[in-house]
Amino acid sequence: MRILVALSMASMAVACTTPAMETPQDPPQVMGDGVCDASGLQGHIGHKATAESGAILLNESGAAKLRWIPPDSAVTMDYRKDRLNVSYDREMTITKISCG
Repeated sequence: MRILVALSMASMAVACTTPAMETPQDPPQVMGDGVCDASGLQGHIGHKATAESGAILLNESGAAKLRWIPPDSAVTMDYRKDRLNVSYDREMTITKISCG
């Protein structure tokens, strides 16, 4: 009986979880000189967030690292001059591009 109760509770916990958002695959890191400049990237807002678009953005920004930011995500507020931040919505559309 205890086993049935435990299994029932475990299945309810699994049923209540929210499926994870898809995250674009990270492109290879350290493509640029390491210092991020997002000023020329704003024309990419509205494009789809994909591994390919991430590689393009990383290369064009000069940043060493890319951080994808899914919708409704908490992110650290530390500033890193070598990091490009790319936010996207539930439809995988890029909504914001910034350094930090």
